[in-house]
Amino acid sequence: MSATYERECQNNARLDELASKVSALRGVTIDIYDQARNHEVIDQTTDTFSSMGSQLKGSATRLGRMAASGNKVAILKLSGILIGSFLVVYYLYRLFVG
Repeated sequence: MSATYERECQNNARLDELASKVSALRGVTIDIYDQARNHEVIDQTTDTFSSMGSQLKGSATRLGRMAASGNKVAILKLSGILIGSFLVVYYLYRLFVG
């Protein structure tokens, strides 16, 4: 009877070891999934910024063409809009942050 009891204890110990290994493996799997998801978010962000850079480059090109055409009124209007936008953003920033 004592040999049976020892084997049962050994089986229970091995079962506990196996359960801890399965838990560790589950944790590693979840970590891998989280890392893959983080890389996907980073890739999407990179794509968004690349698109924004292309659009900004196109806008700068059109602005350069307009400035080269010599339309003084349009240049003054654009300058006023840019300065006004900057001031609004600056004052909103100061209002909410500082």
